[in-house]
Amino acid sequence: MNRKRKESVRLQIEDSSLMMDSELVPSSLAEIAPILRAANYIQEENPRVAYLCRFHAFEKAHSMDPTSGRRGARQFKTKLLHRLEKEEEETIPQLARNDPKEIQLYYQIFCENYINKVAHTKKLDEMAKIWQIATILYDVVKTVVPSAKIEDKTQKYAEDIWSKREQFEQYNILPLNATCAKSAIMELPEIKAALYALRNVQKLPRCRVHSTPKGPGALPDERDKPVVDILDWLSQIFGFQVYCALNSYFPSLSICISHAIGFG
Repeated sequence: MNRKRKESVRLQIEDSSLMMDSELVPSSLAEIAPILRAANYIQEENPRVAYLCRFHAFEKAHSMDPTSGRRGARQFKTKLLHRLEKEEEETIPQLARNDPKEIQLYYQIFCENYINKVAHTKKLDEMAKIWQIATILYDVVKTVVPSAKIEDKTQKYAEDIWSKREQFEQYNILPLNATCAKSAIMELPEIKAALYALRNVQKLPRCRVHSTPKGPGALPDERDKPVVDILDWLSQIFGFQVYCALNSYFPSLSICISHAIGFG
């Protein structure tokens, strides 16, 4: 292999490893992975803002583990720091003369182009991803820009995005009893089918409740105890731990039960 070919391969490997930084985050620093994914998402459109996102991720990682004592933290932070040093020299603001103005302008453009104009044309999972990136970008804004210099337009976009969190926020559990606006995820057909399956308890054996006699010669009282769903029934019959989320279930569990019973 000639020298030119070796150099090309080396650069390809280097570029590939850099673009995979969000996937190489150690589990001890998992919270920063979404920030790095957001940086990768906007890398081509605005490398300087992507750099600011990665710098924010590095600062957050360092605050989580200042001594780099967690498993894999030191190696990852060192690699990310090397990339930041490289990008600090290579990237320049494209929309303004300084980073605070650059991140605010890009955030405003991102919100307008990716949320306000096209939200009605995107699927729920696509909008959830875009909403998460917008939320991360605003966190970067608050890190880079002094609070007194955050523009009213930026703040207005942030408030609007926050108000839509019930529509786009990705849940690990289903918000069945949410008191706020109904989440769009609850309208998905597969979720509705899973909920119907969970609540279909009519043919299950009844749960009986026995009470102690209230006085001499009185007979014990026995009555049916209402159950909300299959998980509630299991808890009553077998004494399983009562879930603090008998009102909120893991989607995967709900869907598995739905398929098992025949409603998937």
